[in-house]
Amino acid sequence: MKKNLNLTMVTDFYEITMANGYFKAGMGDDIAYFDMFFRRIPDGGGMAIMAGLEQVVDYLNDLHFTDDDIEFLREKKCFDESFLECLKDFKFQCDVWAVPEGTVIFPGEPIITVRGPMIQAQFIETMVLLQVNHQSLIATKANRIVRAAKGRGVMEFGTRRAHGVSAAVNGARAAYIGGCVGTACTVSDEQYGINALGTMAHSWVQMHSCEYEAFRRYAEIYPQNCVLLVDTYDVLRSGVPNAIRVFKELDPPSKGIRIDSGDVSYLTKKAREMLDEAGFEDCKIVVSNSLDENIIKEVIDEGACIDSFGVGERLITAGSEPVFGGVYKLAALEKDGEIIPKIKISENVGKITNPGFKTLYRLFDNDTGRAVADLITLHDEPVPAGDGFEIFDPDAVWKRKRLRNFTAKNLRVQLFDKGRQVYELPSIEEIKAHCKEEIDSMWDEMLRFENPQTYYVDLSQKLYDMKARLIEENSHE
Repeated sequence: MKKNLNLTMVTDFYEITMANGYFKAGMGDDIAYFDMFFRRIPDGGGMAIMAGLEQVVDYLNDLHFTDDDIEFLREKKCFDESFLECLKDFKFQCDVWAVPEGTVIFPGEPIITVRGPMIQAQFIETMVLLQVNHQSLIATKANRIVRAAKGRGVMEFGTRRAHGVSAAVNGARAAYIGGCVGTACTVSDEQYGINALGTMAHSWVQMHSCEYEAFRRYAEIYPQNCVLLVDTYDVLRSGVPNAIRVFKELDPPSKGIRIDSGDVSYLTKKAREMLDEAGFEDCKIVVSNSLDENIIKEVIDEGACIDSFGVGERLITAGSEPVFGGVYKLAALEKDGEIIPKIKISENVGKITNPGFKTLYRLFDNDTGRAVADLITLHDEPVPAGDGFEIFDPDAVWKRKRLRNFTAKNLRVQLFDKGRQVYELPSIEEIKAHCKEEIDSMWDEMLRFENPQTYYVDLSQKLYDMKARLIEENSHE
């Protein structure tokens, strides 16, 4: 196995066979438009969160084939030698538009559009989907969990259960964008500045002659972060009493306990009583162990006394629905300056694509500042404006909703101009703050975990008519 991984080769093999085919057919330099979009929101939620764009940008900036890569492809004995020679000078030269990270997104919307030579625009499909699908999935799941916690801190604790190294590192990044306060993944702090958190495991307690000794020694070493794991033996009979004893003897400036098993609702209420009775009202209670948004909501509703949560496997793997169904489809070709729309038709209506080179707008109510609808238009249409604008009801297409007094915002920014990066990547803190602003702009009814209100996403009349015409023309072939 090669020691140095070139991410250019992290691609489905058919991307390379198609590239070779386009080259042989003389179509490799034809200008194409591809859209990335997704078809449904995980967990039946009301919205999703865009993430993973920074890694896409890094990938596109370093797109190249090494001599070893080309020799490997040559040994496959299915590629034209002239094509392989061209790969030596392979360089990304496309235009790219995308929805910024942290933005709320909905099914069917063109969250990324790539325009450029067919070979290049097609080739990047796999990595674009890999990065955005994974991180958008985790950011969306994290935000559900954070909202369930109702202001209590949520820490991402899933490194050891992640599906590989990059899933752990970038998953922690996505979780932070979604609202987590920190991560157990040390390298994510080193790479992205996400606060790494953690104190002790059960083995620390087991390594000492008794629980009290383990707690005391830890408090002596880490008085500024004295969170004691109290469930190694018995939470209420020994764990909490030993923690209280250490707190009284050493009075560390930062006090906390963590419970990693058992009935956390009952245990935290009893532990809170014991801590308060001992005079440690400032001692924080942290809970972990196979949590998700549903369990967190339930224990809070039951009156559990919890200050923060550590959430691992069900966050880092998005365990309840571990797939974000983003796809990458051809939307148009360009010849002699004319954009020729392309469409994919399916008996499954949800898989029929939106053709053409498009722009995505979000419409905000001027009185409330809340988002009321998204509109997909063709790129050359004017910005939606005026009074009495109408959109289709997504739950009942025979109905229309009239919008008044709104402001339209173009949701997409340009990342690359002919292969040159023209977008300054925001910091992780800026992305996280943007995500919070985005969530705050949504209606509460959309944020419900069960049966959320469907958000309006409509096509402009011009785009709708184009789509209908293409469906009609292609249905006879």
